[in-house]
Amino acid sequence: MKLISRSLVLFHFIAIVATGPSSAQSGWFAQRPEQTREFLGAVAALDRQTAVAVSEGIVLRTSDGGSTWMIQWRGIAYYLTAVSFADTNTGCAVGLGILRTTDGGVTWTPQDAVGSGFLTGVSFGDASTATAVGYQGTILRTNDRGITWTRQASPTTDALWGVSFFDADIGIAVGEGGRILRTIDGGLTWSSVSSPTGNSLRQISMMDANTATAVGQFGTALRTTDGGATWAVQYTGTQNHLTGLSFVDASTGWATGSADTVLRTTDGGETWIRQRSGTKNCCASVSFVAADTGTGVGRDATILRTTDAGATWAQQYGGGPLPDFRGVWFVDPNIGTVVGTLGTIWWTTDAGATWTPQDSGTSNDLNAVQLLDAKTGTAVGNGGTILRTTDGGVTWKPQNSGTSRPIDAVSFVDADTGWASSGQLGGELLHTADGGATWTRQFVDPNARFSGVSFVDANTGIAVGVHNVPQTGLHSATIDGGATWTTGYSGAHWSYLNNVAFADSNTAVILGGNTVGGYAFIIRSIDRGRTWTSASIVGAPVRFLQAVSFGDANTGTAVSGGTILRTTDGGATWRYQTGPPRVSLTAVSFVNATTGIAVGPRGLILRTETGGD
Repeated sequence: MKLISRSLVLFHFIAIVATGPSSAQSGWFAQRPEQTREFLGAVAALDRQTAVAVSEGIVLRTSDGGSTWMIQWRGIAYYLTAVSFADTNTGCAVGLGILRTTDGGVTWTPQDAVGSGFLTGVSFGDASTATAVGYQGTILRTNDRGITWTRQASPTTDALWGVSFFDADIGIAVGEGGRILRTIDGGLTWSSVSSPTGNSLRQISMMDANTATAVGQFGTALRTTDGGATWAVQYTGTQNHLTGLSFVDASTGWATGSADTVLRTTDGGETWIRQRSGTKNCCASVSFVAADTGTGVGRDATILRTTDAGATWAQQYGGGPLPDFRGVWFVDPNIGTVVGTLGTIWWTTDAGATWTPQDSGTSNDLNAVQLLDAKTGTAVGNGGTILRTTDGGVTWKPQNSGTSRPIDAVSFVDADTGWASSGQLGGELLHTADGGATWTRQFVDPNARFSGVSFVDANTGIAVGVHNVPQTGLHSATIDGGATWTTGYSGAHWSYLNNVAFADSNTAVILGGNTVGGYAFIIRSIDRGRTWTSASIVGAPVRFLQAVSFGDANTGTAVSGGTILRTTDGGATWRYQTGPPRVSLTAVSFVNATTGIAVGPRGLILRTETGGD
């Protein structure tokens, strides 16, 4: 019986192609999932399309051959180290606790395993039975598909790193100091077997009732053909630690480990041939679902895939710095850009099906962006950064802002006329009338921080932020292009105003909150900022709101963290929407009442074509 089991070894340790929009998808869907930088230590391939990887605090899953990987579960307290599936639906992940899934890894439920300690390996023997092993020789057994677990007597107190069962009865566990344990009665009794090595054994794979391979430190590989009674040493040609192991039959398998070690055998380990993954981050664990198709995982959330038996590997996930997106702007349903940390700019012309990284020429964080059309846009960021493109992002040219302060928001009403604001104390409002060729300070308040600015025409605009005297939310409005500003205050003591957007030529909304344990609020003006009233948020109070965008005069969306709010009456009332779980959002852009994009940290891009409903 072929079961799917991979475990993490605890050593002291292509951009994603997004799924295109689909008219069949309602609500918000992850176009480019949030990524993680965590060490991925175990992976299990369920079939050619579906695989699950685990790390210290997350479970990742793909259902499209690795084109996208979604974070399905998060909980650092579990420090997940190993994962095993009985079939394409039922599986368990272990670490400082046990998780169970019955839907192929989409959802996970913690199981009662009191006193289990730190578990480092798990293996299903059949559809109902599984065994987990761990520190101090711990061995646990389940006979009900992972719902309940009981401790079995172990002949060792050495750490057990890996376990593999051929069926419900026959299994082998390996561990520290070359320790090998064997059972033929489902773990009712375990016996120690003489081992030809003192090196730590980190992984074990049983191919049939008699044949198994174990690998470990310093390139160690052992082979048994009598059910684990005796073991022979195999020559791997490496001194690197081997931590991952996957066989598709008794002859064909892969062993992986540190320093880009990928070894392949087609003769049961008599010979091992070196392959190259192309990255030093791979592979702590590997899982092959067929002789040609496998997945490897490792440091920096690296996920690699091969479809030619390991001859070449394509990176699907991780492996480098992951941008935190802070700004997004679309000019129509197809053309848009996102900006973020370390000068990141990505551009799409196909509704986000693919994203092209662009050269910003800066390593400063970019905080906001606005496009006027498919060619023209401005991005702003830290260090007084202002960038301009007139060729659809092919080139971004720096402009002289005249300040070294971080610039947090930008608003243009045409190709020439625009404003930018600084959220640092001593806040500045900058103005250009020549497309950014020159920027001048139009308004400076030494006690203000301007976090947002929005203009609806060349004369009418609103800037928002916080004022130190008094310590409360600040909104400043102009009706003469910024020549003069009228300042007002909103919110209780220690409140702030975070962002502002116009719904039409008269109506604007401001997002606010409180820094001392209060709740977020929304205020609304129907007279270009002269007077303000409180908007209604239907449902539970909101802690924080960060960004807002209107698709037309009636429909708008506000986001922050995992919160998404929607209005269909020009901002008078707002109601909650349901987005993908466990996401954090920082910016949003709508091009009409239904099509919008929201972004967040670690490369997250969400899209809706139904207004989020």
